[in-house]
Amino acid sequence: MAARQTGMLLLAVILSLIGLIHSFQPLFSFDGNSTTHREITERAVLRKTAEVCRDIAASEGRDFSLTIDDSLSADKVQRACSSSGSSILSTVMFQTSIANMYFSNAKVDVVFALSEEHHFDDETFQGGRDVITQGVSAVKASVKLENFVAGRWTLGRVCHTLQDFYSHSNWVELGNKAPYSTLIIPDQPLENLADLSTPTCRNCTGGNCDNNLLPDLLQQGLLTSGYFNIFSSAKPAGKCSHGGAFDRTSRQDPVGGISKDDVGSSHGSLHHKAADLAVNATIELLEDVRVAVGDKNFLRLMGLSQSTVLCFVIDTTGSMSDDIAEAKRVSFEIIDSKRGTQQEPSAYILVPFNDPGFGPLILTTNADVFKDNINKLSASGGGDIPELCLSGLQLALTAAPPSSEIFVFTDAPAKDAHLKSTITALIESSKSVVNFMLTDVLASRRRRRSGQSSAGSSRAMSQADAQLYRDLAQASGGQAIEVTKSDLSIATSVIEDSTASAVVTVFQRVKNPGKPDNFTFTVDGSLRNMTLYVTGTPSLTFSLTSPTGISQSSSQSSGPLASSTTAGNLRRSSLNAENQTGSWEISVNSNDPYSVKVTGQSSVNFIFNLVEAHEGAHGDFSLKEGRPLSGGNASLLVSVTGSDTVKVTEVTLYDSSGPTEVNGSLQSVGSGSFLVTFIGVPAGEFVVRLKGEDSGSTSRKTSTGFQRQASTQMKTSSISVTTQANTTSIEPGSSISIPFTVATTTNGVVNDSATGTFTVSANNDRSYDLTSPSTISVEAGSEGKANGTVTLTVPDSAASGTDVTLTIAAENAAATDSNYVLLRLSIAAKVVDITRPTCQGASSSTSCPSSSSLCSSSQWQFIANLTDGTNGTGIESVTIRKGNGTLNTSTVIGAGGENITVASYSASCCSQDVELTAVDKVGNVGTCTGQARALTTAAPVTTAAVTTTNSTTSGGHTLSMSHCLWIGVAVSLLWK
Repeated sequence: MAARQTGMLLLAVILSLIGLIHSFQPLFSFDGNSTTHREITERAVLRKTAEVCRDIAASEGRDFSLTIDDSLSADKVQRACSSSGSSILSTVMFQTSIANMYFSNAKVDVVFALSEEHHFDDETFQGGRDVITQGVSAVKASVKLENFVAGRWTLGRVCHTLQDFYSHSNWVELGNKAPYSTLIIPDQPLENLADLSTPTCRNCTGGNCDNNLLPDLLQQGLLTSGYFNIFSSAKPAGKCSHGGAFDRTSRQDPVGGISKDDVGSSHGSLHHKAADLAVNATIELLEDVRVAVGDKNFLRLMGLSQSTVLCFVIDTTGSMSDDIAEAKRVSFEIIDSKRGTQQEPSAYILVPFNDPGFGPLILTTNADVFKDNINKLSASGGGDIPELCLSGLQLALTAAPPSSEIFVFTDAPAKDAHLKSTITALIESSKSVVNFMLTDVLASRRRRRSGQSSAGSSRAMSQADAQLYRDLAQASGGQAIEVTKSDLSIATSVIEDSTASAVVTVFQRVKNPGKPDNFTFTVDGSLRNMTLYVTGTPSLTFSLTSPTGISQSSSQSSGPLASSTTAGNLRRSSLNAENQTGSWEISVNSNDPYSVKVTGQSSVNFIFNLVEAHEGAHGDFSLKEGRPLSGGNASLLVSVTGSDTVKVTEVTLYDSSGPTEVNGSLQSVGSGSFLVTFIGVPAGEFVVRLKGEDSGSTSRKTSTGFQRQASTQMKTSSISVTTQANTTSIEPGSSISIPFTVATTTNGVVNDSATGTFTVSANNDRSYDLTSPSTISVEAGSEGKANGTVTLTVPDSAASGTDVTLTIAAENAAATDSNYVLLRLSIAAKVVDITRPTCQGASSSTSCPSSSSLCSSSQWQFIANLTDGTNGTGIESVTIRKGNGTLNTSTVIGAGGENITVASYSASCCSQDVELTAVDKVGNVGTCTGQARALTTAAPVTTAAVTTTNSTTSGGHTLSMSHCLWIGVAVSLLWK
C-alpha cells in the first residue's frame, strides 16, 4: 500500500508540473514571436496536403494554381484540392482532423512529461528514433485498416517527438539546413553521436548561452542534446543541459542550456531555424506515410473531405423488416446519387444489433462493400423486446470521425440502458450528432391507453422507453423522430439532408417541459437550402415570420416562406430564404416537450474544443476530456472555417432551460482561431453559440451578421475525474493499469473537506476484459479525493492499427451529477521488420531515338527485381511513383528462398523516367528509379552484364544502388 501511495504521489507531482514542459510550446505562444507545435504541425499538414493535390491534378491534366508556402490556410488548400468548383465548401472535417493531430501532439507533454526518449533529452537518440519509427508503423497499420481516426491521433504524437529533436539537440548549431532523415529510416545507423564520456558544453557567461557548445564538438560534427530533470541536478560530467527555470541540471556545471523551445530559451536566437527545420522534417515524415499508403488514403488520413460519413446503427430483430428495407433504400439512393462526386460520403459505417449480440462494425470507404453488408441484413428473433442498442451505438461513436452524424433505427427499448453515461461521454467528446428513427412509439401509447396487450403490441416502445433515446438525441443536437413504419420513408428525408455538403446549424432549441415561446435566428448571405425541423406532439402549432414581415403558419403545407411535410412527430420545412437575410422568427405554441432546429448550407462554420490550462514556465493548454467544472472557469479553442472575411464578435455558452448566457472573452491565437475564456460557468447544460460579421458573404459593401450554433451540449459538473495514464498505446496480449482520481469540487476547486461515495462505471468499446471498482469513497482526511485503478487487458488477437476507447465515469450518490474521462489507446504490435525492400537487378530492351520528335513511335522497358529478403514481412505492393507507363508484376522464388517481385515497366520514349515504390507489409518503403538516356551513336544490340555498386551518402541517410545498362538505351537505377 505504501508503494502504491508513493507511486500515486509521484504521478500527482508529475501532473502538477506538466505546465513547465520543455519543448516547443504545445498550442499557444503569447510572446507574439515563437512558433508552437500546433503551428508546426498545421503548416506541415497543409503544405504536404497541397503537394499531394498538386501531383494528383498534374496526373489528371488539371490546373493547380495554389502557391505552396507557409501562408496556406485550410480553406485555401481545400478549395484548391476540390474539383467541383462549388462556392459552398466545408472545411470542418479537414480542420477537425488537423486539430486532432495537434491536440495529440500537445498531449505528449502531459502523458510523457518526463520521458527522455519522447523529447530527445539526455542524448537518447536511439530511443527517440524508436518512438518515431514504431509510431509511424502504427500509423500505416491504422490506415491499412481504414482506421483514419486512430491514425491521426498516433501521427500527432509521433510528430511531437520528431519536432522536439530540432529544439533539443544541436542539429541546428551544427549548421545543418535540412532535416535529419535518418530519424525516420530505422534501418540506417545514427552516426556522429557524442558518447557518454564526451564533454559537450561549457558554462554560459552572464546568462548568455550563445557559445556554450564546445568548439571541438562542433568541429567534429558530434550530435548531442540537453539533459533535463525537475527533481535532481545530477548529469554526466561536462554535458549540456536543456535549460530553463525548472531544469535543475542547468544549475550544475556546465550551467545554462541549449534549448530552442521559444525565443526566450537558452538558444532562443535559433528558435525560428529550429521551427523551420521541424516543419520540413514533419513534411518529410508525412511524405514517407504518403508513399506507403498511397495518395488517396493519405488525403483521407489528413481528413480532406467535404462530406461526412454515412453511419447507420440498425436493429435486426424480427419486427424490423420494414425499417431495414427503408435503410437500404435511402442509403442506396444516397450512394448512387453521390458516387464519384465531391459529396460522396468519406466513409461508410454499419453496426447491426439485436439481443444477445451487436456488431460486427463495418467501416469502409468502399460504397459497394457497404451495400453488400447492408443487403445481408435480415430481421429475425428478438422475442424478449429489449435490444443492445447502446452497445451498437458505442461502436459507431468510437469508429466515426468527430462531428459525424449517426442514424439509429429501432422499435425496441434499450436492454443496455446502463451505458447511458458512457454514450453521453462519447457524444460530448466526439461532438457527433445522433438521430433516432423510432417506429411505433406513438402506437405504443395508443395501445396502452386502450388496454390492449396483443402479441403485436409487445414490440412497441413505451414513452418512458423512448425517453432514453430522446435524452441522447438532445445531448448530441440530434432528433428523436417517432413515426409509424408506414411513414418512415417520409422521415428519412433528414438522412438525405444530412449528407449534403457544408451543412451548418444556425439555431436549435429544446423545450422540456414545453411552453409557448418565440425564437429568433439570423440568416446571412452565405446560407443556402435552409431547412426547419420541429418535433413535438400532434397538437403543436407554429408560425414563421421573415425579416420583411411575411408570415406562414404550420397549417400551410406550401406558402410564401416554406414547403412542409409531416411524418409522425416531425415537421420538416424547406425555407424560401434566398435573398432574405436578417432576423427570422419562429413562434411555437405547445405545452408539451418540443424541439426546433434550423440548418442550412454554408462554408462559414466553426469547430471548438474544451482545453485546460497548465501553469509554470511553459504555461499552456491541452485538450480536456470531460466536463467543465460548475462554478469554475472554462476555456475553448474556437476556430472559424470557410472564410477569411469573418469577424467573430461573440462566443456564448447558452443554456436554453434557463435561459442563462455566459459570454466569453476572446483572444486571437492566429489562423482564424480564438482562445475563449468563460469566468464562473454555472451549473447547467450549455451549447456554444458564435456570432459575428462576414464582409465577404454578399455583394453588398456592408458586412452582414451571422450566427452558428454547435449541436452538442456541454454539461458542467461538480465532480472531477482525472487519470494518471503514462502511455497512449498498448500491445496485443498485454494489460494496462490506469489510476484515476475522483473528487467533489466547489466553484471549480477541489473541496478538501468533502466526503461521499461515487458510483464508478468503466467501459470500453471493444468488450475487452476490464476490472474496475464499482464504487469509491472519499473519506475524511483524504483532501477530498478518492483513488481507484482500472485494468484493461487486450487479447492476443487484437489487430495492430486498431484502437480501444476507455471511458471512466463517476456519479454521485444521489445520481444527480456525473463526470467522466475518456482515453483512446492505440493498439500496436512491436515491429521487428525495419528493413526496406531492395532492388537486386535490372534489365531493359528497345532503344529510344535521340530526337524528341520521334519519341512517340518508340517504347522502352524497365525491369527490376525487388525483395524484402528472407526475414522480411514481404512486399505487399509495387506502384508507379513517377512515370506515364504501365506496370506488371509477378513473383518468383530467389536462390536463397526469398520471394522476388519482378516489376516490368514499359512506357513511351516520350516519358523517359520512372520511379517505382515497393512497400512491405509493415509499411517500410523502398524506391527504384530508372531513366532512359538516348544514345548519340548506335549501340550493338547484345546482352550485357549488370554492374551493381553500393554507395552511402555522407550523412548516412540514403543508400543508393545504380545499374548502368547499355542495350540500345541506358538505364540508371537508384535505390534510396
